[in-house]
Amino acid sequence: MAALRSGSNGQAMIFRQSHAKHFLPKRRPFTTSRNLRSPYDDTVHNLRIGRHTRVIYQGFTGRVATGNAKDSLAYGTNIVGGVTPGKEGEHLGLPLLPNLQKAKEQLKPDATAVFVAAPQCGQAIEDAIEAEIPLIVAVAEHIPLHDVMRVMSILKTQSKSRLVGANAPGIIAPIGFCRIGFQPLPTFSPGHIGIVAKSGTLSYEAVASVTRAGLGQSLCIGMGGDIIAGTNIVDGLKVFEHDPETEGMVIIGEVGGRAEEDAAEWIRDYLQRTSKPKPIAALVAGIHAPAGRIMGHAGAWAARGEHTAAEKYRILQDAGATMVDHPENFGTTMKSLLSQSGRDVSKITGNPADQKRGYHTSMRRGPATRSKRLEHHQHQRARSLHLRADQAPKVLEPYLSNLEGVTLTSDAAPDSAFYIGLTVDRTERQPCIRTSPTTDVSRFRETAKRFPFDQREAPPDSLIQSAIAHLNTPESATKHVTDLIKTMAKMYKETEAVTISSSISISESGQIQLHTPSMVLQFDDSAYRSNKRQEFIHQLRQKNLEQPEEVEAENHGIVYVHLSEDPSANIGTLVNGAGLAMNTLDALRLHGGKATNFLDTGGKATSETVKKSFELILKDERVKVIFVNIFGGLTDGGMIAEGILSAFREVEMKGVPVVVRIRGTNEEAGQRIIAESGLDLEAFDGFAEAARRVVEIARRGRSDVVFDESLE
Repeated sequence: MAALRSGSNGQAMIFRQSHAKHFLPKRRPFTTSRNLRSPYDDTVHNLRIGRHTRVIYQGFTGRVATGNAKDSLAYGTNIVGGVTPGKEGEHLGLPLLPNLQKAKEQLKPDATAVFVAAPQCGQAIEDAIEAEIPLIVAVAEHIPLHDVMRVMSILKTQSKSRLVGANAPGIIAPIGFCRIGFQPLPTFSPGHIGIVAKSGTLSYEAVASVTRAGLGQSLCIGMGGDIIAGTNIVDGLKVFEHDPETEGMVIIGEVGGRAEEDAAEWIRDYLQRTSKPKPIAALVAGIHAPAGRIMGHAGAWAARGEHTAAEKYRILQDAGATMVDHPENFGTTMKSLLSQSGRDVSKITGNPADQKRGYHTSMRRGPATRSKRLEHHQHQRARSLHLRADQAPKVLEPYLSNLEGVTLTSDAAPDSAFYIGLTVDRTERQPCIRTSPTTDVSRFRETAKRFPFDQREAPPDSLIQSAIAHLNTPESATKHVTDLIKTMAKMYKETEAVTISSSISISESGQIQLHTPSMVLQFDDSAYRSNKRQEFIHQLRQKNLEQPEEVEAENHGIVYVHLSEDPSANIGTLVNGAGLAMNTLDALRLHGGKATNFLDTGGKATSETVKKSFELILKDERVKVIFVNIFGGLTDGGMIAEGILSAFREVEMKGVPVVVRIRGTNEEAGQRIIAESGLDLEAFDGFAEAARRVVEIARRGRSDVVFDESLE
C-alpha cells in the first residue's frame, strides 16, 4: 500500500543567494524603437475587467464556446450575447447575432472571447479590432506567426482595442467574478494578488498557492507561451501598479524572448519612483532547458544572443523581485513580503468575496455562483521547423539565383564575418532586420541590433540603410547588402519564417558570400498545421533523422524531449503543461536529481495519454523512477488518478516505481485513489516532499523508505 504523505511544511523555498551571483548585462540588446510609444500602449487600462464588464463570444454556438460560456455565466461573468456568422436568434438564452458590427451596436460589449479555430482566428481578431471592441481574448493554439504579426501591426496603429493571447488561457478577475478564457474556476478565489504568466499550468499552481495562503487574486493575466503575445508581462505590471485592489504582484516567466528583461527594467524604475511599492515575486521556468530546443511552448526557445532562463532569473532578482523555485511557494513568500512592506496582512487575507469591482460603465450584475468543471483538452503545442545547413540551398536558391554579387558557400565563416538576419522582435511584436558587425559569440549580445518593421509591408529603404550602417560593411558592398536584405525580407514573409540568418563575408570588390554552416532557417510549423500553407517547406522535414521517441510522441499529441545522455540522469518525468514541465526539471535539480526527459502531455491527463507517456519514458533504460506531476485544473483530480491507475495496469512498468503529485481540482480524491490503489505508486501533495522522495529512490532504490533530510 502506498503511503499518502501530507502537504509541504509551508516553508517558502526561495533560491539561495549563492545561486544568484550579482548579474547585470553590460548593455541591453539594441532595438531602434526602444522607448518609443505606440497608440496601442494606451489600451493597457482595458485589461481592468470586473463584475460589470460586458462580454460577448465569437464562435458563440461552438461546442467549446458553449460549455465555456455556461461555466462563466454560473461563475458570475456578465455575458451579454455572442456572434456566429450567418446565425441570428438566441443561444443560452442570450442574443445571437450574425456579425460583430451588429453585436457592437446592440450589445455594447467591453470584451470579446474569441473561441474560433486557428485557421480563422486571425481574421476574427481583425474583425474585433475593426469593431473597436476594447478587449479581445484569443485562446486558440497554432495561429500562424505571420497572422499574429499582421494582427499586431494593425493593433499598433490604433488605441481602442487590446489583445490577450493568442494561445493564452485568458484573463480572470476573481474579485469581480469575471472570466474571459478557460481558467479552472475552482482554483481561484477573490483577493488582492495580481498574477501575470506565460504558462497556464504554472499560473494555476501559483493561484492555488495564493489561495491556500488566504490572499486570493485580484486579476490574473495569461499572456500565453507563443513567440508574440498581445499583452506581455510589463503590460500586466502597469495594470497591477494602479489597481487599488492589488497589493502584491506575481510574475511567471520562462526561457525565450525578452519579456522578463523588459519586466526587470520596469521593476527597477518602479522601485525607484515609488515610496511604498507593492511587493513583487517571480519565477522563471526553463533554467535547465537544453540550448537550442523548443520546450513545448512555441516561444520557449532562446534566440542567438538572448539571455538564458538562468540569466533572466538573476536579472529579475537584481532588479528587486523576490525569486522562488516552485509556484506552490508563492503564497507563503507573498505573505512574508506583504508583512515586510508594512501592509496589514490580516486585512489582505480577510474574506473579500463581497467586494465589488466595476471598471466599466455598465451596472448590470450577473450571479456570483461557482462554475462546473469544464473539460477542455488542449492539443499539442506548436513547434518550429528547423532545416539543416545542407538543406539551405533548396530554400534559398530560388530567391538568390537572380541576385548579383551574392553566392552560397559551404566554407566556415571567417573571424571577420558579419551577421545578417530576419527574425522576430518579441518586445515590438514585429518582424525585424537584425545585424551585427561581428559574429563573435562573446560580443554578439552587445553588438546585435534589431530594426523592426510593419509585417504588412516590406522594410523601408531608410530602415535597411540604418541596418547596413550598423554593420559597418565596406562601401563597395552597400548595393549588394541592400539587395540581400530586401531578398531575405521577401523570403521571410513568403515562406512564413521565424528566423532566417547567416554569417556573411565580403571580398575587397564587394562580393558577398553566405556561409551555410552558420545559417539558421527556422519556419513556423503552424502555417502548415493550421492552414496547410508552406507545404514545400514542411516536406523538407526529415523525421528519420530525429529522435524516434520525440516523433512518436508528436503523433500522439505529446511533447517529448530527450535530454542528454548523462548516465547520472535517471528520473523520468510526466507533466501536463509546458511551463510546469520545465519548472519540474529545474526544481528536481535543486533537490539533487536529474531528469532523462521533458514531457508535456499537452494539457491532457487521460489514461491513453498517460499510458503512451509511460511507454515513451520507459524506452530510456536509465530511468529508475518516474515522477508524475499533474495540476488538475480543468480536469477533476479523481479522474486523473483513475487514468493513471488504468495506464499503470496496462503498461509493462519493468519494476520502475512511480511517484505521483496531483494538485488542483478535487486533489484530495486523486491523492487518496493513488494511495489506496495497492500498486507501486506513491502519492504526495507538496512538491518538495514528492521531489525528495523521487531523488531518494533514484539514488538508493525503492527499499529505502525513510526520508533523508540531507537530500534537501
